[in-house]
Amino acid sequence: MTAPGRRVPSAGLAPYACSDATSRGREHVEPAPTDRTGYQRDRDRIIHSTAFRRLEYKTQVFLNHEGDLFRTRLTHSLEVAQIARSIARALHLNEDLTEAVALAHDLGHTPFGHAGQDALGACMRRLAPEGGGFEHNLQSLRVATSLEERYAAFDGLNLCFETREGVLKHCSRRNAERLGDIGLRFLQGSQPSLEAQITNLADAIAYNNHDIDDGLRADLIDLEELQAVPFFAGHLDAVRRAYPAVQGRRLVAETIRRMISALIADLVAETARRIALADVESPDAVRAAPPLAAFSAPVQEQLQQLQQLLLHRLYRHPDVLRNTTKAQRLLTELFEAYHADTRLLPRAYQREDAARQLRAIADYLAGMTDRYAIREHQRLFSMRDWPVY
Repeated sequence: MTAPGRRVPSAGLAPYACSDATSRGREHVEPAPTDRTGYQRDRDRIIHSTAFRRLEYKTQVFLNHEGDLFRTRLTHSLEVAQIARSIARALHLNEDLTEAVALAHDLGHTPFGHAGQDALGACMRRLAPEGGGFEHNLQSLRVATSLEERYAAFDGLNLCFETREGVLKHCSRRNAERLGDIGLRFLQGSQPSLEAQITNLADAIAYNNHDIDDGLRADLIDLEELQAVPFFAGHLDAVRRAYPAVQGRRLVAETIRRMISALIADLVAETARRIALADVESPDAVRAAPPLAAFSAPVQEQLQQLQQLLLHRLYRHPDVLRNTTKAQRLLTELFEAYHADTRLLPRAYQREDAARQLRAIADYLAGMTDRYAIREHQRLFSMRDWPVY
């Protein structure tokens, strides 16, 4: 969908979309690719990264070992990319950049989901109050700029500025001051590209709807509870009217499919309206404008109602909280053990400087998968394998 009054260039991109021609480039200069765009190269590097493969065994909401069909960080990232590309195409934005940002947005996520992030954040704040804490979003950028070890000429993945900009959705002022041009918008109050803005909202579409699906599959929420939210109830009723005989998984899948389609359509329409009102003609004009990607006010209100229900009925469900508590204790104990005796760490993560050592411990723990963290905890703390005399 093109904003009213807009002329789409022959290449298919709107004037406010990012492109290789308007890119601010990479930290380390490289020859331009001959067989793909710069953003396609970014996407390919992300997919081939070690951090991306690890997402297969990192928690979304339910621990990986709890069931084969629950979302992981990897499947969530793929679903975000699919939704974001659909929105980008409708608005004539750069699909390759959008996909790269979506696939990279959780590269730095800890094992055990937000429970792991909270545990690492608490450890860092307690032991290094001036060290910037721990933000999984900033960690994703850190993975992309320094922690990946795949190239001889540089650390990280050397992604384009626009991809790195999109990965960093949130950032504290303290950390923004240390990031140079990437952190500048958090200090100035400006915006990222439209590709980054729509990916942020595609993330919300994906996790809200797919967490419903996983919550129902796990029997932690039920259809009766969800019908308290008008947005869900309206789509569920529409499915039942259209297909009176449909029940079970098919009923749930059809309802969620319609919800996702409705949210995408609303986001495209509202964003196109805002683009037209702002009269932006370039990516830099997008950055100087107020946020342009958005849901309409009525849909945003309904989405917030849904998020509140998920918060109280799913994310704070006793079964979820039990695993959250276990995960936080596990990572906290690992952090404290490594901090007390750094010889327990692989040599690649041992540092002489105390502040750098704490950050290296956080990097090591954040890079773990759920099952690797569990095994490491067992190796350090379990005595089950010791002989009994």
